[in-house]
This record gives sequence, C-alpha cells and structure tokens, in this order.
Amino acid sequence: MRAIVSSHESGSLRYLALLWIGGCIALGAVAATCLLLQLGLSTAGFCLLVVIVFLSLLDSFISSAIFSVFGAALLNYFFTEPVYGFQISKTQDSISLVAFLVTSIAVTTLVRRIDRVEKTLRAQAQLLDLTHDRVFVRDKNEVITYWNHAAQTLYGWKKEEAIGKVADELLNAVFSQPREQVQQVFLRDGQWDGEVIHTRRDGTEVIVASRWTLQRDGAGNPLATLETNNDITHRKRAEELLRKSQAQYFAEAQKLSNTGSFGWNFSSGEVFWSEQTFSIFEYDSDVALNIELVRQRMHPEDIRVLEEILAQARGSTADFDVEHRLLFPDGRIKYLHVLAHATNGQPNNRLLIGAVMDVTRAKQAEEQLRHAQSELERVSRVTALGELSASIAHEVGQPLSAIVTNGEACLRWLHRQPPNMEEIEGCVTQMTDEGNRAARIVQRVRTLMKGAPPDRVPLAINDVVEEAITLIGRDIERQRGSLTRCFAKELPLILGDRVQLQQVLINVIINGLQSMASVNGKRELIVQSRVDPEGNVVVAVKDSGAGIRDDNLPRLFEPFFTTRSSGMGMGLAISSSILEAHGGQIWASNNPEGGATFSFSLPPAMTQEVART
Repeated sequence: MRAIVSSHESGSLRYLALLWIGGCIALGAVAATCLLLQLGLSTAGFCLLVVIVFLSLLDSFISSAIFSVFGAALLNYFFTEPVYGFQISKTQDSISLVAFLVTSIAVTTLVRRIDRVEKTLRAQAQLLDLTHDRVFVRDKNEVITYWNHAAQTLYGWKKEEAIGKVADELLNAVFSQPREQVQQVFLRDGQWDGEVIHTRRDGTEVIVASRWTLQRDGAGNPLATLETNNDITHRKRAEELLRKSQAQYFAEAQKLSNTGSFGWNFSSGEVFWSEQTFSIFEYDSDVALNIELVRQRMHPEDIRVLEEILAQARGSTADFDVEHRLLFPDGRIKYLHVLAHATNGQPNNRLLIGAVMDVTRAKQAEEQLRHAQSELERVSRVTALGELSASIAHEVGQPLSAIVTNGEACLRWLHRQPPNMEEIEGCVTQMTDEGNRAARIVQRVRTLMKGAPPDRVPLAINDVVEEAITLIGRDIERQRGSLTRCFAKELPLILGDRVQLQQVLINVIINGLQSMASVNGKRELIVQSRVDPEGNVVVAVKDSGAGIRDDNLPRLFEPFFTTRSSGMGMGLAISSSILEAHGGQIWASNNPEGGATFSFSLPPAMTQEVART
C-alpha cells in the first residue's frame, strides 16, 4: 500500500515539474516573441495572461500562482524601464504589474471553477444518460433543453431533434385531467406526479408515470422543469386485462347464479345495473336507467315492498332482505330475492347497493315439491286406507260382537216364561253402552282423519282402568277368567284422551284373554298401577297364558303382525300409536312363572304441561 502511495506521489511530482518547466518555457517564448515584435506592456501582459489561463486548467491554484508570478516577472524584466532589470522606475508600471498579477490569479481561479462546474454537470449528464428513467428538462416556455438517452430510446427522437421543441406538442401529451389544472397544481406545490399518455415518433402511444420538479431562480420565478417518466404501458395493459378478465368472470358468475348487482344514488337519482340485472328485468343495456323502470316491472301487489325499502334506506344503514315479484307485459311472473345495504356516507352521496337474484326456478321447484308431497300424502292416505279399515273393523268389531251377544241373551230371556225382565234390562243396558262405545270409536276415527288433536284432559289412571274393565266385563266372564286389581293410591294425574286410553286398555286386556283361551287351568288377569322411579305412571296387565316367543317380541307392535289365524294384528299397533301420541310407550315381557305382561307408561300431567310451554 505504501509503495502504491509512494509511486502515486512520485508521478505527481514529475507531472508538476514538467508542467512548471514547460509552462515557464512557454511563457518565456511568448515574452520573447512580444519583445521581438516590440509590443508594449499591456499587449505583452494580455498575451501572457492567455497562456497562464490555459496552463491553469492543467493543475491547481498553486500552479496558477506560480505562472502568474513568473509572467509578472517577465513583464518587469523585459517590458518596464529600466529594461533587462527588475527595478521599476515608473509608478504606472508598478500598478500595471500588480493589476496583471491580481487579474491573472482571479481569472485563472474563475476559469478553474467554471471548468469544475462544467465537468460536474457533464458527469451528472452522463449519469442521467445512464439511468433507465426518461429524463428531460423544459424551460419556463415548455421548450426542451435537455433530453437523455433513455428518453431517446423510448420516444424515438434523438437529442438534437428533441431539444428546442415544445414538450407537449412533440409528445402529443394527453392528461387524465385538464392541462391548466395540472399546471396550477404544479406551480403551487413545486411538483406534480400522475399518469400521462405520450405518442412516440412512430405514432404508437405509451403510458408513463410522470413526475415533475420545478426549479426557481433567486426571485422565486419559474426557471425550468425537470421531468422524469417511467414507462408503465405493459403494467397498465396487464391491469386492464386483469380488470376485464375479472369483470368477465364476475359477469359469467352472475349469469350462472342468475344474480345481478345494482346501485342507486339517493340524491342524484343515478342508477347502476350490472349486465345480468338488465337480463333479469329484461331491459336493453342501452336503456337510460331510473327508478321508474323498476316500478314498471314490479308486480302491483308488491309495489309497497319497493317503496318501504326506499323510504327506510334514505335514513338508515340497515340491511334489507326481501322477496318480491316482477310482472311482465306478457303476463309472466318472476320471483326475485333482493339483498341491499345503504352506505353511511354524506347526505348528498348516500348509495343503496345490493344484489338481486332470480329465484323463479327455485319457487317453481318448491311448488312442484309441494305438489309432489301432496300427491305422496294422498297416495299414503290411500295406502293407509287398508290399515284404517282394518283398525275400524277391529275396534268397532268388539262392541258390535258384544251387542250381538247381549241381543241373543236378551232374546233368550224374553222367550222364558215368565220373561226375566231384570236380565233383559241388563242386556239392553249393556247393548246401549256397547253401541255408545262403537259410536265414540267411529267419532274418534273421524277426528283422526281430520287431523284434529286428541281431546286431552287431566285423568286419574285408576278411573280409566275401572271404566275399561267394566266395558269388557262380559268378555272376561265368557272366557271363565278372573281379574285382580292392584292399584297404587295417590297416583299423579295424567293428561290424556279418555276414549283412546280406554281403547288401549281394552286391547291389552282382550289380548291377554285370548292368550289364555288355549290354556287348561287357572285363567287369571292381574291389572296393576304404580309410579316408576322417573315419576311416570305405569299400568301393567299380567296374564297366565302361554307367553310370547322370543323371536316375536320385537314385532308385537307392528301393524298386521299376529300369532293367531283369526287375528288382524292391529290392536297392539294402534295401542302403541296412541301411547306415543300421549308421550308414553308400551312394552311386553314374559313372566318367569309363565304368561306375559304388557306394560305401558305415561308422563304425569305436570311434566306434559311443562313440555308444552
């Protein structure tokens, strides 16, 4: 490193030695020439000053000072009296020599400074030529005074062609706002940036991001404008393609979903519709939009929906979610689902923005679905007619059989001599009870057919059981069976339909009697009532029949399932349906000592009331 520095210093000294020696020789030669030509002091001084100025450009102030002193010495020696000596006899000559020395040093200093400034400007200009930014300078009259290489490459005009031309005329500049407005902002702020469209030499357009900087003179007046431009043509085109692509995708998505968008300015009345909105309302896209066009398409019965939305949206930012209809001149109706929102802007710039979806097909599909469901319900009712007929035959068959039996018994008592009027009266009474029972069953079936809810009232389950046992007392006697009651006291009340629950009990008791018909020996039924740990009221009917096969237990309560050739298999199925409607359940199990027990549970009245509320 030291060797390099030493070498550099050695080279500088050699350069200075050669410069000083050569400069002094040059000055001496000029002085000798002036002497031979017999030129005066002033002329010789001017010639020497010219040489000193050129020599000063080759080095620093020290060299200029040396040359100036040497030149003054030459003038003193050769051109002032006494000649060939350094003495000065005239004061005027002394002043001339001092003036020469001062002028020489001042001029050489100024020349060197100008040279440095010129070199700096030249270097800066070279840097501006190297930058990729398009740079040019305009004077206060908008005339181009500087044009860098990047500007030449972009616009096509060479430097000598562009300099001296008015920038806006040369480039055919197009601004996004009025040129006068741009100039006002530029002069006020001292800078401006924005997008400008320029035209190249070949006639093609280029979009640039332009930035201007204003240079002022000492008085603050505009002097020049430095303008830098970046070519953003490809970016803008890509953005435009992206925007068009997004708009196309958005339009296609709206078309696929049959959804349009809209906007409405409350103050100006300006309306915006997307392409799909025009399609939904079936207007041409070149129609001048206004709110009246919407009113023309609205179904007369739904006009109030539009008016309510507009009235509320003027003073609220709430969201709107409504459905309405459109009525077209040919009588067609469209169903629309509208979502809208009023923006919370200035009173003179509030907007209603929303989306509108054509849901006509969905509405038609719903209508078709409802029609299909209605047809399905009708078919289901027809299909269930067989089960209903079987239910009616089963339920009504029991009281009818009892009526026939009591009628036959009544006839036998009438044929006796003398007739037993007490027995006859009892038979007629039972016939009347069975007839009323059959009527209530038919009435209940009618109620179920109409879909009316059961007539539920608070009931004491023990009373319901007693009434049911009374109704089938003759059947128990005919089967030569016995019935034992084991009722718990103070049971909670239940909410139920008395006739339906009696129907359940009769079905279960008769099922037990029938299961004991083939058993030789004791035929005993035990009817129990109690409360289970969950607080439900439980009724159990225990028989001493043959019991139930294990593989039949899961199917006992299915419609039309029966283990007897004469049975229809509807009694237990009907009982299960009635209990489910009451919030209860029914089950069966075999007894360890033989026979089976059918049990059902019902929630207490308080629980059902709470569940309802």
